[in-house]
Amino acid sequence: MAYPTNLAPPRVGIVGGGLAGLAAAAALAPRGCHVELFESRRKLGGRAGSFFDRTSGQSIDHCQHVAMGCCTNFLDFCRRTGLEDSLVRYSTLHFFGPDGRRSNFTPSRWLPAPLHLLGPLLSLKYLSWSDKQSIARVMLALVNTPRTDTTGGQTVLNWLIQQRQSPAAIDRFWKVVLVSALAESLDRASLAAARKVFVDGFLAHRDASHILVPRVSLDELYDRRVAASLELHGVRIHRETTIAALTDRNHRVAGLELAHGGSLEFDFVILAVPWTRVGKLLTPSLLAAVDPQNRLASIFTSPISSIHLWFDQSITNLPHAVFVERLSQWVFARSSDRSANEHYYQVVISASSDLAGRDRQSVVDEVIGDLKTAFPAAKSARLLRWQLITEQQAAFSVQPGLDAIRPTQQTAVPNLLLAGDWTQTGWPATMEGAVRSGYLAAEAIVANLGRPENILVSDLPRNWFTRRF
Repeated sequence: MAYPTNLAPPRVGIVGGGLAGLAAAAALAPRGCHVELFESRRKLGGRAGSFFDRTSGQSIDHCQHVAMGCCTNFLDFCRRTGLEDSLVRYSTLHFFGPDGRRSNFTPSRWLPAPLHLLGPLLSLKYLSWSDKQSIARVMLALVNTPRTDTTGGQTVLNWLIQQRQSPAAIDRFWKVVLVSALAESLDRASLAAARKVFVDGFLAHRDASHILVPRVSLDELYDRRVAASLELHGVRIHRETTIAALTDRNHRVAGLELAHGGSLEFDFVILAVPWTRVGKLLTPSLLAAVDPQNRLASIFTSPISSIHLWFDQSITNLPHAVFVERLSQWVFARSSDRSANEHYYQVVISASSDLAGRDRQSVVDEVIGDLKTAFPAAKSARLLRWQLITEQQAAFSVQPGLDAIRPTQQTAVPNLLLAGDWTQTGWPATMEGAVRSGYLAAEAIVANLGRPENILVSDLPRNWFTRRF
């Protein structure tokens, strides 16, 4: 349906101030839409948020978020909202083997993708020569696996076993890379999701595996800088405003009913909330149109834990590190307060369901043991304080068959859109997936207005050699 140009700008209500909702607002505001964004909490950012540490007086991220060079839409969102100077790009990953020895993984700047990974793969000290050869073979075999995810399909672990990968290769390479990227264990993650991570994140382009780490807190990024950019473009942001329900009229969304009373009418509504909340906000007739088979109930979650540690001295001069065959998966050096003689580090453990029921102190003790194995300075450092935070619903579980469940952004209700990394984006639970969903929801709206436009940004270009593979 084309929107008449002689009428007032189309009104778009966005429910949810996470990255998906922010991305949709950033895409729609410059395209002639009147956008209002509603967030029930005090701060924007959703799961990408921070808490205030009274001792240090700093905003501390609940969990470290990083992007990769292949995250073209997230990086486009950063350009749109003025966040480019807030990210630090690293081309080298620092892996610490089980014995604590360090291997630097730096893709070649001279060889074309995917050959640019050959040198760093061969340099990993904790893998045998036969395992390195076998991993290289399977990485190329992964390219030729089907892109689609089918119900009852293989898990990546089953496929790796079929490919005759040794237990050492699985534990010391595939598990190290994939569990963090997919936020799921190998025995539960789909082969299709693993293929996506390796092809787009490592094999397709020389810059794809670069990691980008925020130099400021997530609150600073999203609740302040992005909010300021959106408001500059005319977006009205309503914090601490809970939406009780969507109202409907003639099989369309009429507007939003506010929890504190009153309602607002909109031409389009984007639900940028977790899938677990969708059904709670829709009337029975809207829900019957959006999720008639109750498929959203079949999406499961995967937890991520972060351990925040403050030491009395620096334990490493590295900005980040990856641990192999340890409880700890990633460690990030976040800040140092020399006046207070504090040095803050964050350790991230994805797919951390095994921590449930464990004594919290024992988890921290094991993590500190991991740090001491890799960083000699940690042996003399004194732990000043710690916090352990587990987000039980940090990510959706990329189990086989999930693609058949994830809905598209355009629903069967013409003026109702969905956004969130859990919708159909082709990506696992990432910031890139969240931004893509917001952009795709915005694309659907401008198409409905008779102004179709590609808002989604293309992937990194692939050279002739990569295309042959």
